[in-house]
Amino acid sequence: MKETIEELSEIVDAYASKIASIRETEFSAKPLPNKWSKKEVLGHLIDSAHNNLRRFICGQYESSPKIIYDQDFWVRSNDYQHKLSGDVIASWKLINEQICSVLQSMPPTNYSRTCDTGREVVQLRSLEWLAEDYVKHLKHHLNQIIPGSFDIVYK
Repeated sequence: MKETIEELSEIVDAYASKIASIRETEFSAKPLPNKWSKKEVLGHLIDSAHNNLRRFICGQYESSPKIIYDQDFWVRSNDYQHKLSGDVIASWKLINEQICSVLQSMPPTNYSRTCDTGREVVQLRSLEWLAEDYVKHLKHHLNQIIPGSFDIVYK
């Protein structure tokens, strides 16, 4: 888990400023009316962080809590497209710093505790697996914001 926390922290430190250097027109441009802008992709990462933060906390004291979310609904509801870019970037940075803090304070005995992330069927994932997958997911979407950032295939 230590490597996962360090990698997440390094990514957030490095990419907050890289993302902030993207021109507003590029950051807010929607490739198609029904596709997310780079700003909305970062918003999706905030939403993912909120849900994973809840998993990392509740999963330590509840018995396999079911925590799922509808990503399109969350992005629409949060209306990232119309928020100030600096606020979206700051929110992304702060929530990821909080995730690092929670993961760092998590006792190793809790790494194997589980959370149910399945929509229609039970899909139990350990908190350690969720943390590793969270970083992979983050890198996948950062590649959409800044192409070529990471050599990763995420499914």
